[in-house]
Amino acid sequence: MTGPALHPSGPDDQDEPGRAAGSPGPRAARPAHPADRSDPRSGAPDDPAGPSGPRPGAPVPRPGPHGSVTVDERLARVVLSRAVEPGDEHAGRWLRRYGARGFVDRLLEPAPAARSDGDDGPFPGTGPKRVASWRLRATAADPARDLEAVHDLGGRFLVPGDTEWPSQLDDLADTRPLGLWVRGPADLRAWALRSVALVGARACTPYGAHTAADLATGLARRGWVVVSGAAYGIDGAAHRGTLAAGGATVAVLACGVDTPYPRGHDQLIRRIAEQGLVVGELPPDSHPTPSRFILRNRVIAALTRGTVVIEAQHRSGSLVTARAATRLGRHTMGVPGPVTSALSAGVHELLRGGAALVTDADEIVELVGDMGQLAPPRRGPVLPRDLLAPAAAHVLEAVPARGPTPTTAIARRAGTTPDDALARLYELHSLGFVERCGEGWRLTNTTTPASNARRGGP
Repeated sequence: MTGPALHPSGPDDQDEPGRAAGSPGPRAARPAHPADRSDPRSGAPDDPAGPSGPRPGAPVPRPGPHGSVTVDERLARVVLSRAVEPGDEHAGRWLRRYGARGFVDRLLEPAPAARSDGDDGPFPGTGPKRVASWRLRATAADPARDLEAVHDLGGRFLVPGDTEWPSQLDDLADTRPLGLWVRGPADLRAWALRSVALVGARACTPYGAHTAADLATGLARRGWVVVSGAAYGIDGAAHRGTLAAGGATVAVLACGVDTPYPRGHDQLIRRIAEQGLVVGELPPDSHPTPSRFILRNRVIAALTRGTVVIEAQHRSGSLVTARAATRLGRHTMGVPGPVTSALSAGVHELLRGGAALVTDADEIVELVGDMGQLAPPRRGPVLPRDLLAPAAAHVLEAVPARGPTPTTAIARRAGTTPDDALARLYELHSLGFVERCGEGWRLTNTTTPASNARRGGP
């Protein structure tokens, strides 16, 4: 069902971000705008509330920090999320110039005939095949159905201007997401402000899976949000480690948030949606592709304060996330692995390129956390003989490992007088290091007690 066309320069467009001053007014007749399509249960095509107020679960705009995002802007971005592939810089440029509604208006106009003067129509510099693909998808879009689908899952569609929109995504400039489809009870903006990405190989080793779960658990216990891609291997281990610790985790998908992928992680993604957040750029019922996985990684990098790579080959998608984090000025970290493992080769190359080496959650927090959140100093165990005075330690080193030795021989080996050596030997005897055996001395036949120093200090 179609409703009356919304005027592109009407009151709802006054707050539309990105519309250039003096943009064209009423345009020629065009096909019915997808954003004008009415919901059969609503009172009017342009009013999601209906005659008796908002219906349960209706896609009512969420308030922005400086007012409300207009209905036009939100629905137009829903159409564009269906028409445009994630990370399309051409689309981002036209979105910045025309605004979302203006962009969709121009897409739905009849395609201009080729002109001899070289005029490319409303999208100069953008290839005709790309524009034709946008038009085809925009014409088939049904924003009301997409919004209804995500609301049926208890989700929502966020756009720039919403109070929940993570402003750090703006660092992506023209590749910024058109909007984000979100499932889960938490506030994405608040969580993103204190988040770390843990990414790595799908076909990881037991060492990698254990390390990812351990880092995620440590970060969760320190109040940090763990972000990953819900894939097999390192991603799944990171999510599970966070959930096991009762922490907060975000899964960024390369498909619709209603489409669990991989299928083997259906239950995991459902649990994340209940306890954390499931996020995606693509509208409901969208399938993943290799290029969408790569483009998804830029969102993970921009959303978080730092990215940690745990096991990655030289051609790993997780390295794409790390490089994107570096370009965006985020912290880039890597966990070292065996030098003989091909799954750690990419991480080691990342570390050689300037990424920070980390081995536990404390070291991650030291980089991405607030000033003064330092990791504890690292030192080896303190042995009892480390506490001896230098003179006594020197004499102890001169006592042979086997058989009783006379005091004079010990003094000669230690380079001191017999009287001084004897005094030190009695001192060492009182501390339990040596024992008297007839006229000589020997080391006590006891093993050195294990240090009680924990890793990272006592």
